Parts: sequence; structure tokens; C-alpha cells
Amino acid sequence: MTGQVMFDSHVAILLDTAAGLVNVLTDGGDRGRPYTAPRADALPEAIAAVLPGEPAVSMEEALYLAGTTLKVRRVFEAMDGRRDDEAAEIVNALVISTGARPQLNRVPGEPWQVHFHGADDTLSVGWSAGFASALTLAIGSDLGGRLGVCQAKGCDRVYVDASRNAVRQFCSRSCQSRTKAAAFRARSATRPPV
Repeated sequence: MTGQVMFDSHVAILLDTAAGLVNVLTDGGDRGRPYTAPRADALPEAIAAVLPGEPAVSMEEALYLAGTTLKVRRVFEAMDGRRDDEAAEIVNALVISTGARPQLNRVPGEPWQVHFHGADDTLSVGWSAGFASALTLAIGSDLGGRLGVCQAKGCDRVYVDASRNAVRQFCSRSCQSRTKAAAFRARSATRPPV
């Protein structure tokens, strides 16, 4: 590796989508404010808004993906806390439960594409298998440390660090700015008056 991280584009999409679902479907803090995830009837629409190109998600698929998302969040938290063994255990269980397996699929008029699920798998199993496989590839390489949880006060959203130097600590520029402003105010408060 030359100092610049490059996940394969398919893996990058899967990791970014997994992070997006975690951030939408888990309660916690978001940019300094309490966040409550969508529930019940709002769940399918919230998931469809995150999945690239997915027009509709059934309630059954939404509930399955919500369960997967809770496990994926635990993986991000474990990797952020340098608990690789815990993350690997969760991911291995996801791989087994989804039947994740690489294979090549072709849509007419398109080139062959790698997928981590069978053509007959449901939308929820397909995405879950993809997430499990992408996490496996990240954790099984030197890129597992790029799965993080925002370090800003009042925020616990997750991210995939695609920065050149692997120094990202925040889910957004908003959280980075809030943290820097708070640190500046704290330093200013301890200075003697001029």
C-alpha cells in the first residue's frame, strides 16, 4: 500500500452503505443531539433511502436489515476500540448466518460483477452478506482500523476513514468543527485576562 487507502469500489460502497444504515437505524447521539432511529412503519422507507438504487423494502426485509445493522454497529465499535477479536467473531457469525460467498453475476449489457450472495437471495440477505464480506475484507487486511466511531462529544455515528493518512476521528465536518470550537473556548477560558 502506498499510503493512500483504496478499498475496491464495490467494497467501498458496501462499507459506506453499512455505515449509513448504522447511523440511520441506531439510537444515540448525532452531531451533539440525541437521535432516535425510525421505528415501525417508518423503518422500510428509512432503509430504502440509504440503499443505493433500491426502490422499495418490505417490512420483513427492513426488520432483517435492522438486526444486521445492530451487529454491524458492534463491529465498528469493536474496531474503534481495538478489539479486533470481538469484531472478527461478530463478522464470522454474520458470514455464516447470511451464507456470504463470492460469485460473479452479470446483468445483461453490463460487465461481470462480484457479489457476495446468490441471485435467489432476498434483498435483506443479499445486503447483509455484502456487509459481512466487506467487513471481512477490511478487518482481514490492514484496513480494519479505518472503521471508526465519531469522537465528538454527543455523537456516536460511525464512519469509514478513506483519508490519506488514516487520521479521521469524526463522522462529519460538523462534529470536527464543534470539537475544535469547544477546545478553543476551553483554552480561552483558562488564559488570564489581558
